[in-house]
Amino acid sequence: MADAARPTLPFRAEHVGSLLRPRALTNAFRARREDKIDDRALEAVMADSIREAVALQESVGLQPITDGEFRRGSWFLGFVDAVDGLTVKESLFAFGGDHAQWSCPYCEAKVRRTRGITTEEFKFVRGATRRTPKITMPSPTAMHFWRGKDTVDPRVYPDVEEFFADLATVYQQELKALAGLGATYVQLDEVPLAMLCDAKVREKLRAQGIDADARLRRYVKLINQTLAGRPAGMTLGMHLCRGNYKGQWMAEGGYDPIAEMLFNDIDVDAFFLEYDSPRAGDFAPLRHVPKSKSVVLGLVTTKTPGSPSAETLKRRIDEAAKFMPLERLALSPQCGFASSVGGNPVTIDDERRKLALVVEVADAVWH
Repeated sequence: MADAARPTLPFRAEHVGSLLRPRALTNAFRARREDKIDDRALEAVMADSIREAVALQESVGLQPITDGEFRRGSWFLGFVDAVDGLTVKESLFAFGGDHAQWSCPYCEAKVRRTRGITTEEFKFVRGATRRTPKITMPSPTAMHFWRGKDTVDPRVYPDVEEFFADLATVYQQELKALAGLGATYVQLDEVPLAMLCDAKVREKLRAQGIDADARLRRYVKLINQTLAGRPAGMTLGMHLCRGNYKGQWMAEGGYDPIAEMLFNDIDVDAFFLEYDSPRAGDFAPLRHVPKSKSVVLGLVTTKTPGSPSAETLKRRIDEAAKFMPLERLALSPQCGFASSVGGNPVTIDDERRKLALVVEVADAVWH
């Protein structure tokens, strides 16, 4: 039960959003690409798969419920597909050293919201559960970071500030539409700021003539532009991620280089922080979190099948509580289980056990 010292959201036991796609769903997407089934048949499989994902979340005791991001090709592609003016090109950053290349957002025309981005996702989940639907969407920085200075066609936006202004408007319109449908919980998935914790990433930016600290300041401003006029009664969280693709990652380094500005200047209510690996550093940066904000500790990995013991998780929560009050902390996996359709190298049974462990430990620590 929530107490007066912290917002109702986030919950003590949380998860980041994406879930492993069942085989029936991946087979249906493949069949649709090959024109073996039509849109109506694909939607029927998708609906059944999402209901099963909702039932899984409810069965382990979670209160925040997502659709597993089952309607998206990846954590950001749903946004790119829905917004006019965006496409994809190859990223300058790769997973697992330089082994796994991927396509990232690129702006090729004026950015406009002409239809809902996550509104249909929300409506379906709202109809499938009596618990709290949580909507996830990529942070606006993810629409700009990955190609260095070549992220926006200069013929379309000679001044990148115009691109940022139009992008912020898209988010403002989507948040307003979600609020109008009754949505109360939205999470922005933020990777570029976490990348700026890595000295190697900063050096790569420097080689392109980009000042990492200036980029940090401008991205904080962009995020707040996005949230300007945020709907009353809507809790906003931000998930920090160093990359999550088939168990691989893109960056490392503690939160120290960004902590003060991240925690104090960004207008969100809670931060979901990756802390499942030494790559994330220690808990000392939590001392910068202001009293008005909460932190969800991502202590259970989604990248491999194994998990820490309940006692280990409790000890780690105690360690974090040395830097900010326990009543403003919560627990989750460090990331989603399937940032892309392929998912991480874990099974749905592994996923279920990890989510149940989060609920078990959260109940023990805070109830």
